Amino acid sequence: MPVEFLGIAATNNGSEVTPRSGASFDKDYTLKLARAHEDYGWDRVLFAYGSGSPDPSPAAAYVAARTETLQILVAHRPNVSYPTFAAKTFATLDRISDGRLAVHFITGGNDHEQGREGDTLTKDERYDRTREYIRLVKKIWTTHEPFDHEGTHYRFHDFVSDTFPVQQPHPQVSFGGSSAAAYAAGGAEADIYCLWGEPLAQTAEQIASVKAAAQAAGRSEVPRIQVAFRPIIAPTEELAWEKAHRTLERIKARKAGGALSRRHPLTNPQNAGSQRLLAVAAEGERHDRALWTPTAAETGGAGNSTALVGTPETVAQALLDYYDLGVEILSARGYDLLDDAIDFGRHVIPIVREEVAKRDAERAAAGGRQAS
Repeated sequence: MPVEFLGIAATNNGSEVTPRSGASFDKDYTLKLARAHEDYGWDRVLFAYGSGSPDPSPAAAYVAARTETLQILVAHRPNVSYPTFAAKTFATLDRISDGRLAVHFITGGNDHEQGREGDTLTKDERYDRTREYIRLVKKIWTTHEPFDHEGTHYRFHDFVSDTFPVQQPHPQVSFGGSSAAAYAAGGAEADIYCLWGEPLAQTAEQIASVKAAAQAAGRSEVPRIQVAFRPIIAPTEELAWEKAHRTLERIKARKAGGALSRRHPLTNPQNAGSQRLLAVAAEGERHDRALWTPTAAETGGAGNSTALVGTPETVAQALLDYYDLGVEILSARGYDLLDDAIDFGRHVIPIVREEVAKRDAERAAAGGRQAS
């Protein structure tokens, strides 16, 4: 089973531990970070979405035109554009990148953040809209004759695009969420289903829920599973844990200064994913081989916020534990974005790839013996 590594395509050097040093879209830093991922063995980078952040699509086009092999994942909220427009934008991006595009559709788990851009639908209504939106984008990508659409959220007539993606039948669709509504929508429509880093037992439960939703939707192939972490690595276990606690203190200092409060509610989050991360943190700081939760607790379970702490070998083995559950895409983002991307690519990715290759060879050999 192949394994992929997803990093972050940040447009500036700011993070939970340090303020940015320049503009929100720093061209030089954006390209430097992307090229570091390309040079150090990462497969793809995510261009994230925020209500006030730089638009991920032109940022992705900028990077795609200046890299050779790095794949791009563009986050998109259906409330910010009409599906006819979005489908053309993504098809153009796939052309610019020579078929390196995937799209991550965000339903939105926080009413306040959605409202910043005029979205007043309830959470259940947003999931219904996202399903309609994804289906329309896929249809536009693959339909060469004009068609009409009369749906709950979108209506148009006699539309046909003249801009089609390189990838056939279309770029991969990525989706995330940890509620029943999310499983139903993503299980039906996604090629990739994204989870945040929970303990192995809870992750296995979520994978089962995604697979059950896909099967209930009549799919023969289930989405590939992605899980996201914040790796904190150092040459020894002692140094790694010292680094982890320094990182936590830096997060606390930024939080005390009010720098984190606008990104995500630090208490009582609405979305199920953050609620789950906070519940895991309440159960204890350390789980399984290397999972550490105080970084999630301190940020209100904000997105990708649980850490894997240890030497490169320890963190690699922890990632392989998730691979053995059926996770095919490992998402990782350090707190010092550039340096951590280089260190992770240099020291962790090769270990995981080597071990995955061994596992695949053993499975192939076992299959050959059974066939004979």
